[in-house]
Amino acid sequence: MTETITTIRTALKTAQHDDPRLTAWRLDPRAGVQAALRSFDRRIERAAKQKADFMTRFSFESELWEQGYQAVAGTDEVGRGPLAGPVVAAAVILPRDFDVYGVIDSKQLSEKVRDLLVNEIKEKAIAYGVGIVSAERIDEINIYEASREAMKQAVEALAVPADYLLVDAMVVDVPLPQLKLIKGDARSNTIGAASILAKVTRDAIMVAYDKEYPGYDFANNDGYGTKKHLLALKTLGPTPIHRKTFAPVKNLLS
Repeated sequence: MTETITTIRTALKTAQHDDPRLTAWRLDPRAGVQAALRSFDRRIERAAKQKADFMTRFSFESELWEQGYQAVAGTDEVGRGPLAGPVVAAAVILPRDFDVYGVIDSKQLSEKVRDLLVNEIKEKAIAYGVGIVSAERIDEINIYEASREAMKQAVEALAVPADYLLVDAMVVDVPLPQLKLIKGDARSNTIGAASILAKVTRDAIMVAYDKEYPGYDFANNDGYGTKKHLLALKTLGPTPIHRKTFAPVKNLLS
């Protein structure tokens, strides 16, 4: 009995490149089957490219592993630009067989995808740690130093000590050899994983702050200076989590 086009189309949505049924389906002259096969081929090509790009982003780690380093950690921070809330950093040590191909710079991912990936990162990582530096501390030492402090906290929170650091565009104040990578979150899987963990952690903090300080839309703007946030800042005034040294807030206090 001939398979229906709908049956074949459904099967192709989850089929892999080595599915033995493909030979027969490619000989099927029906236009609907051929259209489904074209969609299948595009999906397989995208998956292959994603895997190839992922393996390229393991180049720094692979070189360090070959040199004998066993616990290469990537670290990154989020929250430098917002007017409110903490700066959050994460550090992650990935195993050599880590295969969550979607991991990359958190800014390139949707919230839904980040939430899915962070669970896999936590499950498969050798170790991970988080560092959080408050708005008050940011005002004391400036955002650059606060970012470094958060990264240091994250590295020191690792249950398995790192023996090398890959860092996104900074140098962390810890006695470890490290490599500073510009746009490292898009060039290294360990830094990318750290960026996802840091972003998801900070987003959750800002959602909680939205309930504590309603009216500023923290759950949606993450503390950045959106039009709605700036209007609330002007009408309601700064909260205890606002960064008083940042211009829009500082101007209201002067």
